[in-house]
Amino acid sequence: MTLHATISARLLAAGLDPEDTERVVRAALDEDLRYGPDVTSAATATADAQAVAGVVARESGVLAGLPVALAVLDAVGIAPTAVLGSSGAEPLRADGDRIGGGTEVLRIRAPLRELLGAERTLLNFLTHLSGIATATRAWADALSGTGCAVRDTRKTTPGLRQLEKYAVRCGGGVNHRMGLGDAALIKDNHVAAAGGIAAAIAAVRAAAPGLPLEVECDTLAQVREALDAGARLILLDNMDLADLRSAAAMARRYPQARLEASGGLRLEAARAVAQTGVDYVAVGALTHSSPALDLGLDLLEDGHGPGLSPAVQRRERG
Repeated sequence: MTLHATISARLLAAGLDPEDTERVVRAALDEDLRYGPDVTSAATATADAQAVAGVVARESGVLAGLPVALAVLDAVGIAPTAVLGSSGAEPLRADGDRIGGGTEVLRIRAPLRELLGAERTLLNFLTHLSGIATATRAWADALSGTGCAVRDTRKTTPGLRQLEKYAVRCGGGVNHRMGLGDAALIKDNHVAAAGGIAAAIAAVRAAAPGLPLEVECDTLAQVREALDAGARLILLDNMDLADLRSAAAMARRYPQARLEASGGLRLEAARAVAQTGVDYVAVGALTHSSPALDLGLDLLEDGHGPGLSPAVQRRERG
């Protein structure tokens, strides 16, 4: 499969790697077809049947994943188009949009068999990514005006990290590191291995000078040690509000220092946490626990019946 140039351009504009997206899409489609072809669609739709369908939100939320949905359609031979002709897919809303129940977000005109075969894979991506964007937007709204931002973690579904972190951006969140090599995060086991926080910081700085570095601290004593050792991004793990405020007061003596609260944070407490003076809240649940947003694919009226071409309507009536 080679993605249509328009699809690749959309993915790149969204900050997504077309090759990685193509790999994920192909794996998802292959998963559906590993036990054989789509028997149900082949039995119920003729080879020349055409259909018009809309992807419609069943509930309110934030949309994410349209470029991925287009890549799914492209993979089954349904090319993108700005103006619907004999075949094509046209986004009606944009990723990051707040949508209400009943909102149509994507219109598709395509061969019915191919459309039915792609339906579940397309919706799996859209509902999952939109669910993450919706949950992230709730956090971003709760933090609005505090100067604090919500960040994701590496607690992502294996194989879907770039897509899930894209959904976080669609919801107004900020990405943490993408992998182990684009930033360093010194955690408790690294501290134990190196023999202390200062030793761990020195070791990482020697191995990867210039690489962004964050240090996880469980106590205020560790925060002090990390700041004195030159750490400028500190993860405050499982600290209560009083300790978060104390850490923020400590960090004010280091103008470049930034603090990130982490560990079992709840949406209802987001604003109180932000008001302690931290710069970020880390929420792994954005990617590992957000419920899917309910969207569905409906065959639509096109002047000849429920989304089906005149020829198919005549066959069904006859």
